[in-house]
Amino acid sequence: MDIHQNARLTPKGREAMVRLILERGVSAKAAAASFAISERTARKWLVRFQREGVAGLTDRSSRPHHSPQRTATPLEQEVERLRRERLTCIQIAQQTQLSTATVQRILARRGLNRLRNLQPAEPIRRYEHSEPGAMLHLDVKKLGRIVDGPGHRITGDRRRRCEGAGWEFVHVAIDDHSRVAFFRIYADERQDTACSFLKAAVDYYAALGIRIRGLLTDNGNCYRSLLFRALCHQLGIRQRFTRPYRPCTNGKAERLIQTSLREWAYARAYQNSAERADHLPRWLHHYNWHRPHASLNQLTPISRAGLPIDVNNLLRHDS
Repeated sequence: MDIHQNARLTPKGREAMVRLILERGVSAKAAAASFAISERTARKWLVRFQREGVAGLTDRSSRPHHSPQRTATPLEQEVERLRRERLTCIQIAQQTQLSTATVQRILARRGLNRLRNLQPAEPIRRYEHSEPGAMLHLDVKKLGRIVDGPGHRITGDRRRRCEGAGWEFVHVAIDDHSRVAFFRIYADERQDTACSFLKAAVDYYAALGIRIRGLLTDNGNCYRSLLFRALCHQLGIRQRFTRPYRPCTNGKAERLIQTSLREWAYARAYQNSAERADHLPRWLHHYNWHRPHASLNQLTPISRAGLPIDVNNLLRHDS
């Protein structure tokens, strides 16, 4: 129960006042004065206590018990039916001869005031391939170049702008089973660049004993190109695409990008893009080898890579 900030009495105080009247014989007027309330209020709580006991001293809704002017139930059902046909409030009001405000209140009561509520949210479908290399997720994140010191994300000052700085394109890969990640920064996202990144990614995972057999990308032009498709065929990789306008289909890559932005790209005040790029290999090594991953029960991605070698060989693998 929420007590008003200026309330004179709480339920405990009301009980004390009522018992003062009933047990000590104090008049309602004197009891009201001692509790700094009106005599009428004191008598109200006295009557409730005599009729209902302690339960009658709690606050109640001010909503009336009977509303004769409320819209009839069949008419409310008609409003709901029209809404489920995706009509707007104004269109429903015109057809039912109700005011727009009344229609809005009816829809709010029935939880249909937003169109998105007409269709229940699609349940989250999580999946994970059974072994490393079965599916590799690819994506690209565009980052603004750093030319003259930190930008507004660090300084908070949007007045200072650097026109014509251009963009850098961070190509991202993550293995579906192990979550081992691979990054490369390029100047564009054209088809030949995407092909170069795929070759580099395949070589990187091969060095860890992981053979890439499946690939999941969005519907970007570079991934839809004939050149990229031919490379996948040459490498023996089956390519699959996400559903249009559904980035959640490639959720592991999207989540990796958000993590990299928070922990690498925007984690410190880089003076230029070269400094940011120099820090990427160190952060990526930390992500793969040392950072606990929530979806892996706080294990590191490299622990699920299925390496045929000793992962504790620091001289060879952890440098």
